[in-house]
Amino acid sequence: MSRFKVTDTPLSSLKVVERKPRGDSRGYFSRLFCSDELRSAGWQNPVVQINHTFTRQRGALRGMHFQQAPHAEMKLVTCLHGEVLDVAVDLRAGSPAFLRWHGERLSPENGRALLIPEGFAHGFQALTDDCELLYLHSHAYTPASEGGVNAHDPRIGIEWPLPVTEQSDRDRGFALLSLDYTGLTT
Repeated sequence: MSRFKVTDTPLSSLKVVERKPRGDSRGYFSRLFCSDELRSAGWQNPVVQINHTFTRQRGALRGMHFQQAPHAEMKLVTCLHGEVLDVAVDLRAGSPAFLRWHGERLSPENGRALLIPEGFAHGFQALTDDCELLYLHSHAYTPASEGGVNAHDPRIGIEWPLPVTEQSDRDRGFALLSLDYTGLTT
């Protein structure tokens, strides 16, 4: 019996993973990851890095980050506390969904995670105070391969639900995409 319900999004290869917790009067048990069960959703590599982020303030924005080939990574993003709008942008060269974005509300209550394939930028906005996220990565962070796109780029047009209260200087400083930007190769 599968512990996950995997749903397609409008962007090819980007998936929503809903966990099926088992519970009783004591609480519940929920599987966070299973390579066997998520292989059919696109997860092919081992988990090589796990990161945890804490965001204090509602409205704070993190992202939009990615890693370039040969260090491109797949991510499984889960919200452990609070609620976020988790967003992925398709940056894959030649993709029919090039520069389109998709967002999902993630929280412990809805049990959703976003499975983000290689070639996508990722970021989120905290919808509550004190948000905690857990990221599983298919490739280790490689500073020389990191990149980012501006979360307010009009070519992408992400509709953030709240006014942005905080954003790092680095994220705010990502350049807008040039008109001749053709995307990432994975």
